[in-house]
Amino acid sequence: MANYDGSQIVVLEGLDPVRKRPGMYIGSTGTRGLHHLVWEILDNGIDEHLAGFCNKIEITMLADGGITIKDHGRGVPVDKHPTKKIPTERVVYTVLHAGGKFGNDVYKVSGGLHGVGASVVNALSTKMFVEIRRNGLIYQDEYKNGGKPVTKLDDKGELPSVGKCAKSDTGTTVTFYPDPMIFETIEFKADTIKKRLKEIAYLNKGLTIEFEDKHTGEKKTYYEENGIKSFISYLTREMPVLHPEPIYIEGKSGDIEIEVAFQYTNTYQEQINSYCNRINVVDGGSLVTGFKTALTRVMNQYARELGMLKDKDENFDGKDIRNGIVAIISIKHPDPQFEGQTKTKLGNTDAKTAVDEVFAKEVSYYFDRNVEVLKSILENALKSYQARKAGDKARNAVLKQLNDVDTKSKLAACSSKKPEECEVYIVEGDSAGGTVKTARNRKTQAVLPLRGKILNVEKATLEKILSNNEIKTMIAAFGCGIGDDFDLSKLRYDKIIILTDADVDGAHISTLLLTFFYRFMPELIMEGKVYRGLPPLYKLEYETTAAKKKEKKSKYILDDFELEKFKRENEGKVKLLSVQRYKGLGEMDAEQLWETTLDPERRVLARVSISDTVEADEMTGLLMGSAVPPRREFIMTEAKYAIVDK
Repeated sequence: MANYDGSQIVVLEGLDPVRKRPGMYIGSTGTRGLHHLVWEILDNGIDEHLAGFCNKIEITMLADGGITIKDHGRGVPVDKHPTKKIPTERVVYTVLHAGGKFGNDVYKVSGGLHGVGASVVNALSTKMFVEIRRNGLIYQDEYKNGGKPVTKLDDKGELPSVGKCAKSDTGTTVTFYPDPMIFETIEFKADTIKKRLKEIAYLNKGLTIEFEDKHTGEKKTYYEENGIKSFISYLTREMPVLHPEPIYIEGKSGDIEIEVAFQYTNTYQEQINSYCNRINVVDGGSLVTGFKTALTRVMNQYARELGMLKDKDENFDGKDIRNGIVAIISIKHPDPQFEGQTKTKLGNTDAKTAVDEVFAKEVSYYFDRNVEVLKSILENALKSYQARKAGDKARNAVLKQLNDVDTKSKLAACSSKKPEECEVYIVEGDSAGGTVKTARNRKTQAVLPLRGKILNVEKATLEKILSNNEIKTMIAAFGCGIGDDFDLSKLRYDKIIILTDADVDGAHISTLLLTFFYRFMPELIMEGKVYRGLPPLYKLEYETTAAKKKEKKSKYILDDFELEKFKRENEGKVKLLSVQRYKGLGEMDAEQLWETTLDPERRVLARVSISDTVEADEMTGLLMGSAVPPRREFIMTEAKYAIVDK
């Protein structure tokens, strides 16, 4: 047995933990993670805007691949930090969990609460340049190779000024270059950045954002005087609406500021997007609960006053009232309590009370003056109520059939009955299913092979969806129901793992499954129960040449990016003997599949999450919906970023 003592414990200093495990800080090393660096620096300027000190931010995509973000805020402090004894600016950009957002004195309202953003960007960059304009002076600092300072401090240990500026000219400019050894791609996408800037402008009315792309010469300015009211108009731009103008509500309860905008459409879905301190809290939480409670109560009161509901009638269900609604709830909270670094859910109970109180009061004022709009919404709720009652019988008839679904012929169950230790692999076809069944741990790992591709639920009726054999088998296997009957506590597995081949068909099957989960079992995604299994794409056989004694070794490689990284890092150290590429799971034997894909100690799983509900809803509808022209346009625009498998 190898020695296990203090010498085996590795302590990562400074920013090394970020470079060692970048996914923990930015989610991934793909395109999403790359652009997350931009959002982190951008957030600092927006926090200055929320604090009342910044009305303009400039962002420039440089021709050499870098990004420059300039805010017109107060400028990061440059005085010597009282405990670190180095310039405060250097603390901000080199020390994790350092920032002005932990107390309430500097930022009464802030989205970046953990103080890791700027330093994480520095850690994952080959170069970073910081320029600060403050107190009539200009200061510059430079970092290289993951946050190592280059600029020399003066004799007092302070950052020297490099020039003068007007005292009114204040702010911080950050330029950084992502590290190609960390990221799968370092090519920023202008469309991704512009889309986020448009959303930021909607959520921060009065803030001017100037964008420039040095590659193409494109310049664009984002400014939204009407804020989230215009945001709703944008979201419903291609939908048939029940009333011409979005309804906008604003108010304040204590220190909490509330804005709500909503519009009803002639569709059968509800889309509620929530933001706290302009962070998209995708799981909603207390602010959404307050909105739903107030809306249901107020609309039922009006329905009885207008005679749409009689004394003997039951109230409209909340889902009847929200049928077809597109809403945005945006609050500013001085002390938001998010669930984790991902900030996916707001937990403050005072937010629920504040939204309920302000919305109920202000929306009643609106409806008292706009009775025709009120009636159109209530008539829509009545139609939904009647359709739900009629459809419940058909739906319940299908759901009852789930008790008779024979899962034994398809599902290879696990022996454990403890959900917290069980997981189910959804695989494509009986061939792959057979290999996975042989390789798995029978105690904790179940296998559900799918025969062919499941139905595209974005284009189908509920009755057709619930009649699909593969979907019925999944619902019955999971045990937690669907739609209104969904109960997460009855889920039989802690992890639902989609395991498909690394080809076009496999990607399509994954997309169909995720569409089904998102539309009919969204709680599975929101609660982190859905994963994608990532089997290796390559197996390398190589010979080490650095050591005196040559030694043959083998290694599994996840994807093309990891393969190129391995080659770069081991150039001159190893001799590649063979590179085997796995097209599908069937090319691995049971032992290989276990050690690469099923073994919890060695496998790689990607948890499916939603970081932006607006983008998720739009993209699902775009890629899986019935409208062909916008999908064709998207494909033509994105084709240049596709990686073609040769």
